[in-house]
Amino acid sequence: QNWTRGMSYCLHSESCLDTGPIYVRENGELHVVNRGAGGVQNVAPKTRPFRLFSRGFSVELCMNREDDRARRQRTDHFIFTYTKEGNLRYSAKSLFSLVLGYISDNVDHIDSLIGFPEQIAEKLFSAAEARQKFTEPVTGLRALQKFTEAYGGLVLCSLCLRNRYLVISEKLEEIKSFRELTCLDLSCCKLGDEHELLEHLTKEALSSVKRLLLKDNSLSDAGLRRMTAPVRVLKKGLENLLVLDLSCNPKITDVGIGYLLSFKKLNCLDISGTGLKDVAAVIKRIQTQIGLVHSKVPLKEFDHSNCKTEGWAEQTVLQWEQAVMEAAKPQDNLRSTAAALRFYGKTHRLEEVVKCKLAETETKASGNLQFYKEKVQTCHLPLKKEVAGGHELKNSKKRALAEQERERTSKQKHLCLTVEDWDLLNTY
Repeated sequence: QNWTRGMSYCLHSESCLDTGPIYVRENGELHVVNRGAGGVQNVAPKTRPFRLFSRGFSVELCMNREDDRARRQRTDHFIFTYTKEGNLRYSAKSLFSLVLGYISDNVDHIDSLIGFPEQIAEKLFSAAEARQKFTEPVTGLRALQKFTEAYGGLVLCSLCLRNRYLVISEKLEEIKSFRELTCLDLSCCKLGDEHELLEHLTKEALSSVKRLLLKDNSLSDAGLRRMTAPVRVLKKGLENLLVLDLSCNPKITDVGIGYLLSFKKLNCLDISGTGLKDVAAVIKRIQTQIGLVHSKVPLKEFDHSNCKTEGWAEQTVLQWEQAVMEAAKPQDNLRSTAAALRFYGKTHRLEEVVKCKLAETETKASGNLQFYKEKVQTCHLPLKKEVAGGHELKNSKKRALAEQERERTSKQKHLCLTVEDWDLLNTY
């Protein structure tokens, strides 16, 4: 009893703390300490409301802190607006917007997006693009690959890198991650025969390319042989190609043109400004073997305005270009006007126009060598004319059979593989 009275006295002295009821076991019985009476009672006292926090306790609510050490608050969870009276009001964002922002901040940690709805994926891509997640060195490539693996041509169906060699060199792996492209413009990039991107053109990921522009890229017969090897032998690679521009590549000769005859689906071909020796023989060979006719006027299919960057990643490519231009900007002090032009990329476009004009003048000087496929028109002739021209039809059929036989023998000669071709095949 003395021990319990001492405990009760200590508890009564610390009246500032509300600790609640205290139970003491004595002689096998449970007793409740009563601070008011100063003793122990077997009868349970009046129940008091239990307090989790003491009176005067306050808490500070800080949502989504980016850095706990700096204790900086973010306002991304709210939308701030002004009323007509000029008062500032805020409303909370929807749960969908909050979740979308959180996933876009950590988009590189996603395992896979295959089977995910396209509508939500497009919004997620736009949110990550607004945060410039795809411009980051390592995590940007990993995040971009998640989208290209799942959605292919929706991410990017057409890519224009005309005169953008710096972008190609800095973002080569990102460019190689794009799949199911139908149009690719690599004009005026001076890539050469050994560039890694030209080797990537022969991969299965770009077998969907139908429009390929390789104007002024320092290509030669060796580069064309490597680029057409999968089509000539394995029937893979650029087998669906419809439009091909190889103009302003003076190292391409008559031998290199022979490799292009494997593109049986070609509708338009431009070999202006190449190093052909026997132009008449090349024109006849292209017409007889792949059915393309020499055009007397420039074709609209080789106009640069027809090829643009299209898809979800259109703004991403522009962000890459702006980042490369900022990194390549000279360190000297520039005028404000020149700095503004360089920031918006207008000086880059002006230089591009000048280079393209120079290439066009060289092409005009060397002659226009553009080819197109004529549309076959079925015409129903009168019966008398058919009977009268029966002998002419028989003679034309004989000539056609002879041409087919010559083409078959030329194909057999063309399919004979050399040692260099076998070496190329071993690399695929």
